[in-house]
Amino acid sequence: MQITSSHSISTAYSQQPYQAKTSVDAQAEKTAPAKTESPKEDKQQAQQIQRQIEILKARDREVRSHEQAHLTAAGGLAIGGASFEFVTGPDGQRYAVGGEVSIDTSGVPGDPEATLRKAETIRRAALAPARPSSQDYSVASKATAMANQARLEMLRASRAVDSKGVLLDVNA
Repeated sequence: MQITSSHSISTAYSQQPYQAKTSVDAQAEKTAPAKTESPKEDKQQAQQIQRQIEILKARDREVRSHEQAHLTAAGGLAIGGASFEFVTGPDGQRYAVGGEVSIDTSGVPGDPEATLRKAETIRRAALAPARPSSQDYSVASKATAMANQARLEMLRASRAVDSKGVLLDVNA
């Protein structure tokens, strides 16, 4: 199971996601006849590119912070570091626009108390970022179910029935 941030490139700053140019777009620009733009159009285009870069920088910071929160809260349950999905901005730089952290979500066989502690850590790791994604909420929900199952196993282990069907509290 993986804890991931949203792969959407949209940010609070823009309604439209940033679309990186494809190699076909870049080739078409190279072969297209040169346009003569006015200085005003050049300035507007430069401002638009700068806005796109600022949006990408903000998204990159948000994604890296999000994944770092997962890593920090997951502790030893994290399997490796964070992995990121990148786009190349109009300035040629790569910006993280999505990411994920893989964590060990298996139970601890024969040890419901350890499974409960692990499930609680998984839930905290899933909900650690300031703005958890829908995937994060899904992982937290599964961790809650895992914790509840561990609690049920602990309850069953603490009770036993004698040969006459009388409930014995083995913890007393």
